Amino acid sequence: MAGELETRVLRKITWRIVPFIMLLYFVAFIDRVNVGFAALTMNKDIGLSASAYGFGAGIFFWGYFLFEVPSNLALDRFGARIWIARVMITWGLVSGAMAFVQGPTSFYVLRFLLGAAEAGFFPGIILYLSYWFPARQRAAVTALFMAAAPLSTVLGSPVSGALLEMDGLLGFKGWQWLFLIEALPAVLLGFVVLSYMTDRPEQARWLADEERDWLVRTMKEELAGKAATASHSVWKGLADIRVLALALVYFGTSAGLYTLGVWAPQIIKQFGLSSLAVGFLNAVPPTIAVVVMIMWARHSDRTAERTWHVVLACVVAAVGLWLAGLSTSVAAVLAALTLVNVGISSSKPPLWSMPTTFLSGSAAAAGIATINSIGNLGGFVGPAMIGWIKDQTGSFNGGLYFVAGLLVISAVLTLLLSRSQTAKAKQPATQS
Repeated sequence: MAGELETRVLRKITWRIVPFIMLLYFVAFIDRVNVGFAALTMNKDIGLSASAYGFGAGIFFWGYFLFEVPSNLALDRFGARIWIARVMITWGLVSGAMAFVQGPTSFYVLRFLLGAAEAGFFPGIILYLSYWFPARQRAAVTALFMAAAPLSTVLGSPVSGALLEMDGLLGFKGWQWLFLIEALPAVLLGFVVLSYMTDRPEQARWLADEERDWLVRTMKEELAGKAATASHSVWKGLADIRVLALALVYFGTSAGLYTLGVWAPQIIKQFGLSSLAVGFLNAVPPTIAVVVMIMWARHSDRTAERTWHVVLACVVAAVGLWLAGLSTSVAAVLAALTLVNVGISSSKPPLWSMPTTFLSGSAAAAGIATINSIGNLGGFVGPAMIGWIKDQTGSFNGGLYFVAGLLVISAVLTLLLSRSQTAKAKQPATQS
């Protein structure tokens, strides 16, 4: 009977919560990386060099970095419903304003403001899932949520490529239509969040009394179970060495992810293809990555193993970037980019299952935001370095190898963190 109740409750909350937050992240990710497609024509129109574009595309993450922790603490205090709605409406308006950039300076300013507007969304959802789903189910649920990122590339790439073909309509450039049209869903969904999202299990009127009581009790028991070892205060969440270690691991995976979002269209375009063809081809690697990521996360949950699931995924992505630098044909570069997509996407669900095992409450809000804000600076460093190296050498290769190196460092740091945690766990037994 208890097992039947658990299954029923988890099915209900999964269907109620996960498809909706996937839709939100889908829209968020399109607005975050559609600059990669806009750049196919925008850069020439507003006079952006590869270095200036890489810097501007990446400066998004400085806005993200500066406002991430305060935003996530605000979510913990005011509730996900109000705060996620605020985030979405704000970033939609800023994303739409990208249609009116005039040159490098306005490009930098709006990309920074977009990062500031969106700060708190991703870690806020990770924190939100920890309110609703027991730890043993969290990697699989996180994988479903994060599948929205590669799915946004799968579906968004052809759409973005098609929008670029609207060049000249009503006097607007194709890239301007891209920003304006793709910003609208964020604003509209922000208002939907206000009526649809439920902050905590205690408020879930869409669950039967018996189901709601089981969920509230289960989550409280889990919280009590880690009370002795978990950090709870904001400052402990910020100061925990494991938080810094995971932030550095995430740094490499973010560099890889935004290398794909910001530069993959141009890497494919160099073989002389049209914007529409680039859109369809760019959708192939993430299609495969979605399937592999979900299977990988389920295996991680089933085996209760996180470390090697992160390490192996990072290594696969690094190998893919190295091969992308060696590729001399469209087929070869697509195969290499598929490996990068698979590795990057698969590394994240097990990685994001780690912090909520040793953080809770305000510490979780601060710690998760810290990991995301510091880690996402990789989204600045990766694209910016590729742009700079491209201007210096005329090739993407050196930048791709640089980002591959960051992913190898992420793999090594994950192993070191695991060994440190294992040694720490054995210490009391040794001393006694």
